[in-house]
Parts: sequence; structure tokens; C-alpha cells
Amino acid sequence: MDFPDLAQSPRRVVSLVPSMTESLFELGFGSSVIGVTDYCNSPAEKTSGLPRVGGPKNVDLGCVLSLSPDLIIANQEENSRAIVESMIASGLPVWVTFPKTVRESLDDLWTLARAFRSKSAALQLRLLEDSLKLTELGMAETPTKRYFCPIWQDIEPDGTMWWMTFNRETYSNDLLRILGGENVFSDRTRRYPLAANLGFAAAEETGERDVRYPIVTAADIQAAGPEIILLPSEPYDFQPADLQRMMALFPDAPAVKDRHIHRLDGSLVTWHGTHLGQSLSTLPQFFS
Repeated sequence: MDFPDLAQSPRRVVSLVPSMTESLFELGFGSSVIGVTDYCNSPAEKTSGLPRVGGPKNVDLGCVLSLSPDLIIANQEENSRAIVESMIASGLPVWVTFPKTVRESLDDLWTLARAFRSKSAALQLRLLEDSLKLTELGMAETPTKRYFCPIWQDIEPDGTMWWMTFNRETYSNDLLRILGGENVFSDRTRRYPLAANLGFAAAEETGERDVRYPIVTAADIQAAGPEIILLPSEPYDFQPADLQRMMALFPDAPAVKDRHIHRLDGSLVTWHGTHLGQSLSTLPQFFS
């Protein structure tokens, strides 16, 4: 969705996206933030005292209205369509972001810099762009590594384990591609219902449902043979026991044989916005 047509720079912003909340403060726009979600906790010292408007999926519309925002930042993936449509119907200026690539994420940040008419933010973004270019140049001579990065896991009543991951149509995939990673499930799509991914039912027509987060089984992972396995701390918080289970389940996978299985801060993989800077400085070590 296009950025709202505002007569002046935003002064009362409600952010419904944790990574964009962080970006607002890091770009120098923190003084304009008047409301955030329960999950907007970065930077901790600056968001702790802000009014909370509920979770990303269950935003309290009445609370948002009471804050009289002149800009609401939402995300197509993180916030429900119903609440976004309700805010728009209430006459609120809503900007719905949905970056599926690093380039699109940077474009969103440039949109903010222009909206706030900030030269200092523009300078920060030019430095971030330069950092991205240097990273791309540094990884250009590095052979790509095939990786598997689950973002959720569960077990069915019959004992069948499954993992959710992401395909090529996501920000996470594009970020890790830039860093030298080749997603072993980049071409896989999500099937519905869940049982269809496990071979227990026929797949339905997907319609408008999101297919970018496929479900895979132990057999799928074994066949893919990833060279690297990344276990992030969010959205599912993979623990040391999960790492040990992976090693036991896939002893023949190159990632296990070569000890290239790592737990890491999930925000480095999933958070778009200015968090990209931390991702560029931290994640290359896993692919070098």
C-alpha cells in the first residue's frame, strides 16, 4: 500500500511492526512514536514507557483511535487484514508495508526518510546501502552454501515431526541469498491442509492463502542434505535440545557431519528495516 498523503511530517505515529518501531528510533524519529504493540520492545529503554495497543494480530482499535495518530505503520504479514481494513474504514492514515526482499525493505526506509524530511536519516541509509554493497562484494567470491532454516516445528499425535521454513518469496530468503546462502527449500510451497504436507491428505486449492512458508518432514530434510542448519530464536525459540535432536535425526547431513548447525538470534534473519545493519555484520560468519 502506498504511503499516505500527509500534509506534514508525521508527529503522532503508531507502529504495529516491531522491526519498524526499532527503525523509527534508529533513524531519529522516536519522538514521534506514541503507540506500539506488545511485541515492540526494541530499543527497550525507549519503548518501555509507550502506550501498548495489543498484539500485532489483535490490535485494540479503540486504543489506537484514542491516540489520534497521524500515521499508522502496519505490515501485511504481521497484522490481520481485518484490523487494517477497520483502521482504514475509521479514516486513519495507514501505511501497510510488505517487503519481500532486502531492496524493498530499504525502499521502505527511504520512504520514511522522505516523509520525515530528514537529511540525517538519509545519511544513515546511504551508509547502510554502502554496507550492503560491501557485503555483496565480499561474498561474491565465496561459494554458496546450501542451508535449511526452520522457523517453527511441531509434532503430530502419531509422532510425525514437521518443520516450517520459508521459500524464495520472502525477505529472509533474499537476505540469506545475499550472504551466500542457497535455500534448500526455495522452490517449495505450502500446501493446505497441514496433513497434505505430511502425505496424509490431498492438497486443496490455496486460493489467497499464503504459500511462502512450506511445511517439511524429516524425510524432506534428509533428502535435501543441507550444508548448514540455522536454528533461530524466533518466531519459534529453538533450544539446545532441538539442536541435539537435529543432530540425532540427520547424522548423515553435511551440516551435522561438519558441525555447521547453529542457534542464532532470530531477528537477524526475520527483521527487516534498520536491523539489516546487524544482520550484515553478524550472519556472514555462518556462510564463510
